[in-house]
Amino acid sequence: MKHILKAVSVILVVLLTSCASQQSLQEYYVDNQENPNFISLDIPASILKMEEVELTEVQREAVESLRKFNLLAFKKTADNEAEYKVEKAKVKEILKGEDFIELMKINSQYGRGVIKYLGEDDAIDEVIIYGDSKEQGFAVVRVLGRDMNPAHIIQLMQAIQKSDYDGEGLGEIGKFLKG
Repeated sequence: MKHILKAVSVILVVLLTSCASQQSLQEYYVDNQENPNFISLDIPASILKMEEVELTEVQREAVESLRKFNLLAFKKTADNEAEYKVEKAKVKEILKGEDFIELMKINSQYGRGVIKYLGEDDAIDEVIIYGDSKEQGFAVVRVLGRDMNPAHIIQLMQAIQKSDYDGEGLGEIGKFLKG
């Protein structure tokens, strides 16, 4: 009888610890929207004003697959450096999850980053762009859409470059991203 109780106890502990899953990126966004160190913004894809831009058929398809953008940025200051390190580590840990598929890494004069996505190779539901700078802080952008295609991401970037979108409507995030 003792052996059975021990076995049941071990099974319960294993089940309970396996159910304690890692925080999702969506939960992280919600948990930090009101944090004064973060700037948070939900933006409809229509803000890009792509209707007025002459696009190729593939670029138009890429634009039409977009729904909205969720932006969350941690503005680093001398007073919040310890919290910056903690929050940056949390985001990086979330993005290590096996559901995230890496598309590319970014290294530039402004900082380092990565582009990942969730979904199937031919039907992406969410693209995640993460970047950090030792001086500015970090930002996470969730690009939400319907059946986005990885090949269309480059087309989408080219389409946005063709537009005359100047960051209007981004408020604090626009200032943060400009440095």
